[in-house]
Amino acid sequence: MSVMLVTGGAGFIGSNFIRSWIAETGQAIVNLDKLTYAGNLENLQGLRNDPRHNFVKGDIADRELVGKLLSRYQPDAIVHFAAESHVDRSILGPEDFITTNIIGTFRMLEATRAYWESLATDKKGKFRFLHVSTDEVYGSLEAEDEPFTESTPYAPNSPYAASKAASDHLVRSYYSTYGLPTITTNCSNNYGPYQFPEKLIPLVIVNAIKGKSLPIYGDGLNVRDWLYVADHCSAIRTVLARGRVGETYNIGGDSEKNNLEVVHTVCAVLDELHPDSPVIPHAKLIKFVKDRSGHDRRYAIDASKVKRDLGWVPQQSFADGIRETVKWYLDHLDWVAQVQSGEYRKWIDINYGGRQLI
Repeated sequence: MSVMLVTGGAGFIGSNFIRSWIAETGQAIVNLDKLTYAGNLENLQGLRNDPRHNFVKGDIADRELVGKLLSRYQPDAIVHFAAESHVDRSILGPEDFITTNIIGTFRMLEATRAYWESLATDKKGKFRFLHVSTDEVYGSLEAEDEPFTESTPYAPNSPYAASKAASDHLVRSYYSTYGLPTITTNCSNNYGPYQFPEKLIPLVIVNAIKGKSLPIYGDGLNVRDWLYVADHCSAIRTVLARGRVGETYNIGGDSEKNNLEVVHTVCAVLDELHPDSPVIPHAKLIKFVKDRSGHDRRYAIDASKVKRDLGWVPQQSFADGIRETVKWYLDHLDWVAQVQSGEYRKWIDINYGGRQLI
């Protein structure tokens, strides 16, 4: 591929993907990002003067802009990360999720279809639209249930999950109806460097080293499959290279952990690596707070399809991934301070300030 268009490339997963793509392939990226609260060009600081990274500030819902970018750069692939992605934010303000995840994806697909239909036959056959989605579209599992497969019926339980489910269906329909060469990936919970500190793992790290409370919803026994972001990026590269058009691939980290276990693991690593924190052991800061509405009990991914068909397997164990993540945040406290703007602090106050301790 000579050029790729990446949407949401200044966010957590998108920026990790761009850095890894350029490092692995040396090929050029056009990065379209609106730069909302979680999109940060500091995530791509090492590529600031790199001619292979072309940043464009803009909205995926701006079909005219997307069309112009496609016409100008003639990409061989689009990797569509751009999305509102935080469940709590979707509960407090669902409209942004409908606008970005559904309408934005629709307009991306329309602009892409027009571009793809204009291509010569050989380039048409090579083109790919890879839509990055989530396991949350499948709903919630009980402890004894089998993990999600690609054929698990959709049953989203939050506005965020519902908006991603809708976008998945749109992508599928553009393959079935128009022949647009789409592929969808549904991943489990990502963690690693450059994750905005509203998500569990970076929030715990940042709060703990400041001696602030570590809020855990409900009883802390909600289970997620944890996927190190570098493994996710390698999976996306594999799917782009060898995935079948029209298919869906589940991507997981083979690391089911409940939230309480995750927080205790982070605290133990911090006890070792950051013994100068105001409160030691860090686990003393754990506080249980009122659960959020519609909190899914368990997610689990069966990634056997992508392993069997494409030969991808995660490389990072949860223990090693957490250690690398904690070390990264401790080494990049300047980045943490930069992203914790007034808007971020306001959000934390809104989401956690009114929750009762339990």
